[in-house]
Amino acid sequence: MPQLFKIGCYWVYFWSDESKPLEPVHVHVSEGRPSANATKIWITMSGKCLKCHNKSHITDGTLRNIMRMIELRVDYIVKCWQERFGEVSFYC
Repeated sequence: MPQLFKIGCYWVYFWSDESKPLEPVHVHVSEGRPSANATKIWITMSGKCLKCHNKSHITDGTLRNIMRMIELRVDYIVKCWQERFGEVSFYC
């Protein structure tokens, strides 16, 4: 499971198998180790974050800060997605 980076105690990562057909670019966020109950965040074509769900119950303020940090690294995330999965599409 490719870990992209950490923000404090939160991991930002992809799952190794993002299903077939491949879903649009997104990351998972969880406190500590990756978890099946991770928060899922879509990356939009404009480079913004869009919360898909918050299964890990990150507080709203913390999640907003995490999403801002993710937005600062969008180019890196999309590059890693392309290298890992061979194609890129966006939710919107």
